[in-house]
Formats: sequence, C-alpha cells, structure tokens
Amino acid sequence: MDISKYLLYFITGGVITTIIVGFEESGLTMISRIAALFPVFTWIAYLFIGNSGTAQQISEHAKFVLIGTILSWIPYMLAIIILTPKIGVNKSILIGIGIFLIISIIYTYFYFKI
Repeated sequence: MDISKYLLYFITGGVITTIIVGFEESGLTMISRIAALFPVFTWIAYLFIGNSGTAQQISEHAKFVLIGTILSWIPYMLAIIILTPKIGVNKSILIGIGIFLIISIIYTYFYFKI
C-alpha cells in the first residue's frame, strides 16, 4: 500500500473543501455555492480511480452514485432545509447525516443483492 497516494487524496479533498468555505466566508457566495454543487469528490475520485482502474469500474461506480444520490442526498438536504430554522445548524446536520447514512446503507445493501 502506497500511503503517499492516500495522503495526496486526503490533502486534495481538504484543499477543495477549504476553498469552498473560504469563498462563502469572504462574501463570494455565488462562487461558493456553485463550487458546492460541483461534484468535487466524485470528480477527484474518478480521476484517481481512472489512474489505477478501468473505464468499466468508473462507469459502474457512477451508476451506483447517481442512483444513491437521488435516494439519499435529497432527503438529507430536505432535513437541513426544514430542520435548521427549527433546531439549529448542528442538530439539523446531524439528523440529516443520520438520514443520509440510513438510506445509503439500505440502498447499498439492496444494490449489491440484486
């Protein structure tokens, strides 16, 4: 296992997340929000998977992610939209992540059973 490869993956993701937050905090909200919409993690992952994997692996992964995003991301975002004004940011994010994880685990289980 080449640990330097995984360190590069970790740093790349952290840098992009930091840039998005920096845009938001500096008042460049439009850039921050467009950047947050951009599929940063899948983009980076597919670049790195493409270096060591096959086109078929990326295609299958993308299919899994597309369906999973529809099923788990929408309820996660709805939880944050609905709950944040009522219970605050941290609690709504925690509940949203819980919803996301439950749906993702169920989806993953059934995806690989079929």
